[in-house]
Amino acid sequence: MMRMLPLLAACLLTNALADPVYKCTQDGKTSYADRPCAQGRSVELPPPAGIRPEGAESVATRDARTLLQLEKLRIAREKEQERSDKADARQARIAATHRKQCARLTLRRRWAEEDVARLTGRAKVAAQRRAKRATEALAVECPA
Repeated sequence: MMRMLPLLAACLLTNALADPVYKCTQDGKTSYADRPCAQGRSVELPPPAGIRPEGAESVATRDARTLLQLEKLRIAREKEQERSDKADARQARIAATHRKQCARLTLRRRWAEEDVARLTGRAKVAAQRRAKRATEALAVECPA
């Protein structure tokens, strides 16, 4: 409804620009003119609905074309903003996934180091290998 308001205002403005029509009564005869009567009685009539004076239609057409162009620009701007918002949301999801992966790798490295401290013998050697691999994986995935 709000989108139609400027168009409605433009239409009403073009009707307001219409030249007045005068009804002249002189010696019992009635005539219509674009100027008040020199003699006799004259009454200004409102323009008929749906009829516009010459040139007013071009103003209305120009206004409507301008309004249409402005509306297209607004829609294009909204679409661009929507695309930008979607791209930002996608980047945020990617960053969150990366942080989660880094947290998971950090936890695995900590657990491997705990196993190294707890175990003895051949199991300790295997735990050291797992701890080294976990540290390397963390360094590759999360360099900072």
